[in-house]
Amino acid sequence: MCRLFAFVAPDHSAARRELGRDGMESLLSLARLHGDGWGWAGVREPGQPPAAHRSARSAIGDAAFEQAVDAECRAAIVHLRWATAGLPVNDRNAHPFLADGIAFAHNGSIKPLDQLRSLLSPESVASLTGTTDSEMYFALIREKVAEGLSLHEATTRVASLLRELFPLASLNALLLDDEELIVVHASATSILTEHDLSRLAPLADVLPSEHNEDYFALRWREGDDGTISIGSTGVAGSGWTPLPAESVTAIRLADRATSTLELAAEHALHA
Repeated sequence: MCRLFAFVAPDHSAARRELGRDGMESLLSLARLHGDGWGWAGVREPGQPPAAHRSARSAIGDAAFEQAVDAECRAAIVHLRWATAGLPVNDRNAHPFLADGIAFAHNGSIKPLDQLRSLLSPESVASLTGTTDSEMYFALIREKVAEGLSLHEATTRVASLLRELFPLASLNALLLDDEELIVVHASATSILTEHDLSRLAPLADVLPSEHNEDYFALRWREGDDGTISIGSTGVAGSGWTPLPAESVTAIRLADRATSTLELAAEHALHA
């Protein structure tokens, strides 16, 4: 499980600027638990492919993380990793993954892995560089894009299929290409395991007070200048609005126009 933050701005901005001092303090406090790696991806101008940086190190005290959150761009995503039990902590498993001009970050766990892997084409299996369910999820979306679907529709179809097959999985994700930010908010039936809760308990005093309240929720807000920000619980503060449940929202980088598709079984059945 992980924490997510993203923004799309009308002009150049940076993650630190959009989070503000309190938001950055919350993000770094979350890194005490979500310390199995960090990642950043950003688009400097619409039409340019995203650049990405990721590391298996904790964001706390990492100079590269400090540089990333200060990077000037029109849109960016930030990911703090809390590795699923049993999955290695290394650079190859850190998010965001970057392939085919798309950056992808996931908050959740899709099990069993063998069942998820069986959905991939042999070519996609061969392309995997790490061992995470998240990278497999991303590969499925890229398969649909390769078939000619838009990134928004491809993501919706894959999320719909995975919701049918893995009803308790959190599919929350952020995708960024040269034209849009895609936000998957699909975790209505997901809960933290007893193992996860036991890891949370010792850090109760240093995590944001709302961190455990609806852990998988994603919220958004629009700033006075039109910047749209997305945040996980503990990152999103007061005044943020919940994203529609079981949905996939696209935010266009050029003008921040939004459109939302609901997950639906028929999308998966006719994929």
